[in-house]
Amino acid sequence: WHPDGSKKLAVAYSSLEFQRSSKDMSYESYIWDLENPNRPDLVLRPSSTLVSLEYNPKDSHILVGGCYNGQIAYWDTRKGGQPVELSTVEFSHRDPVYGMIWLQSKTGTDCFSASTDGQVLWWDIRKLTEPTETLVMDISRKGVLENALGAIALEFEPTMPTKFMVGTEQGVVITCNRKAKTPAEKIVGTYSGHHGPIYALARNPFFPKNFLTVGDWTARIWSEDSKESSIMWTKYHMAYLTDGCWSTIRPVVFFTTKMDGTLDVWDFLFKQNNPSLSVKVCDEPLFSLRLQDNGRFIGCGSKLGTVTLLEVSSGLCTLQRNEKNVATAMFERETKREKILEARHREMRLKERTKAEDELGVGGGRTQHITCCEETTWKCSSALLGPCDEGLADSKSGGLG
Repeated sequence: WHPDGSKKLAVAYSSLEFQRSSKDMSYESYIWDLENPNRPDLVLRPSSTLVSLEYNPKDSHILVGGCYNGQIAYWDTRKGGQPVELSTVEFSHRDPVYGMIWLQSKTGTDCFSASTDGQVLWWDIRKLTEPTETLVMDISRKGVLENALGAIALEFEPTMPTKFMVGTEQGVVITCNRKAKTPAEKIVGTYSGHHGPIYALARNPFFPKNFLTVGDWTARIWSEDSKESSIMWTKYHMAYLTDGCWSTIRPVVFFTTKMDGTLDVWDFLFKQNNPSLSVKVCDEPLFSLRLQDNGRFIGCGSKLGTVTLLEVSSGLCTLQRNEKNVATAMFERETKREKILEARHREMRLKERTKAEDELGVGGGRTQHITCCEETTWKCSSALLGPCDEGLADSKSGGLG
């Protein structure tokens, strides 16, 4: 969304189906004016199709985009649809750039990018020849690119300028601290809970310690204080989830899109087992959504390249009386419950480990001896037993096999 008044919407278009894109596929991405849905306000013409696209919050004429071939490009809308500058291929990502975020800086020219090549790169658009900084998403903290987890979702909260989070192909969220001294220290921790890629990752605008992830068949809400499990989650859907975001007005309302073309609106204060509202937007899969800053309009992008604009009802974008206090109590209660369960699980695992170690300590040698004797018995018995017993020995050894 355009940062000033949100009257315009920038839409990145690309086919992410590897080697299935048609030869005549459009390389263009569009900027739309909401008052004219018939033709784009500006056509962006990158060298490779755009996977991500972001307006500069300080200068709304500037946009930065991440390309399918791994390059970073930036546009000045006053200069037309051709990119002003492209990053050099040798120093760019090796995979599509799924995440692109502007950073708060004095110059307003700093941004960072994430890709499935396992790297997060920092850039200054005044000099895109090479990144200013690189971080490899290797959770073993050895900085080996071959072991890195592929990044799909990127999250940065301006009120926490040193922190950022990365959602990966492997279903793991990695929390990072940019200002740490060494690359190993920059990777702070991980949260695991999804069975597949994390397509959306967003901090709650009212409670930044809580964040939303969308992946596989569920959306999950996490607390920074609870590492082992999410504190709340949706049911498992029949269709795969593709994107999600929080409401900018109400603290426990969030939106998700699905492969069956449905947009779901969740209000966890109202009910948690089903969405409060489901809208069938189109017949093809929905792949992306973005909520306008005022919380009134939501744009959904489909597989066929169609953007659908929906208006959110006043009930879902009007802050209810005492809602923030109730939301605070709910998040705190669920975090506390999860911590109690984590402590209980740790206690049970410790008991099981102690029990296993005790059994090994007492009977380890004897068990080994019995196994050895049994093997010897099977090998020797056929020589000692008669014809009838020999058959029995064969059938036993056959059963073992």
